[in-house]
Amino acid sequence: MNVETVPVPRARTAPSLTMSDARERFRSGRGYLAACTLGLPSIDTIAAMRADAERWERGAASAHDYSGLVERVRAGYAELVAVPSTAVAIGSQVSAFAGMVAGSLPDGAEVLCVDGDFSSMVFPFLAQSHRGVTVRHVAIAELAENVTSTTTLVVWSLVQSATGTVADTDSILVAARRHGVRTLCDTTQAVGWMPVDASLFDATVCHSYKWLCAPRGVAFLTVSAEFAAELRPGSAGWYAGDNPWESCYGPLMNLAPDARRFDVSPAWPAWVGAEPAIALFGKLDLAEVRDHVIRLGDALCDGLGIERLNQAIVAWPDLDGSDLARLTATGLTASGRAGRARVAFHLWNDDQDVVDALRALDR
Repeated sequence: MNVETVPVPRARTAPSLTMSDARERFRSGRGYLAACTLGLPSIDTIAAMRADAERWERGAASAHDYSGLVERVRAGYAELVAVPSTAVAIGSQVSAFAGMVAGSLPDGAEVLCVDGDFSSMVFPFLAQSHRGVTVRHVAIAELAENVTSTTTLVVWSLVQSATGTVADTDSILVAARRHGVRTLCDTTQAVGWMPVDASLFDATVCHSYKWLCAPRGVAFLTVSAEFAAELRPGSAGWYAGDNPWESCYGPLMNLAPDARRFDVSPAWPAWVGAEPAIALFGKLDLAEVRDHVIRLGDALCDGLGIERLNQAIVAWPDLDGSDLARLTATGLTASGRAGRARVAFHLWNDDQDVVDALRALDR
């Protein structure tokens, strides 16, 4: 393959759920402008978790049944991001996966990060300084041009948490391939509102409690077979075994031959809620969701008198927190990060939410 070429995303199963139908699966959403902080549960997620709690209370919960459920969620996420399920590892936190990648780097490796990126994509690499691992931080817009032959790994979030900026992924991938550099992309702020093809990267990490509306504690790693061969399963436990139920005791270790060897034992109740959440987004046309939220975001930009950002997340300077206070005082749910007021639009939002936000801000 020509190193200047970025692969074409794989096709997903045809959407079977409309945005209108999807909205009906959420009991609330009006005025909720914070999917970038915490997604809302669907009625199906709440029902599944309540039923699971009742089974647990009756003593009818089954560890073996949970394992089957986890595999269904793994397969659903794999299809959502266009990779085979054998390329997906499951866990509870993005930072743990990033830490495993960081611990697998050779001594003296150079890591290229984004200045101001979320700490889970920075701290694990800074923590390797005792081995001579160095970290360079550059602006997201300058990431591609700063990839060099001395770089071992380039690390970035597809959508920046503090600003909502969407990375120029094509340029970054072309630069990385040109120099033979591995890529690790955090898709937490992207998967759920925009199409994402994880097969384009050497590895991706994603926590699903934001835009995918799953409970906190359900995270994914996707990894190519080539990069997986370079990684050390530093958190290997019984669930990383080729057959977890035959891997409960030592002294022998027989890890899974695919990405499952990086699995971390799942917090089962969270995965119960994740199954309907991942299934819902797997049935949607995420390009349609993307267009919807970008239209709302641009409408808010117009009302604020700032340049259109073409983003689901709109953030603007708010050093004293006064704009965030105005939003919350009227009952809207928004957030503040890095000296900015931050608003996020998801599939449950509509034009009235834009009107209400601008009214709260006296715009």
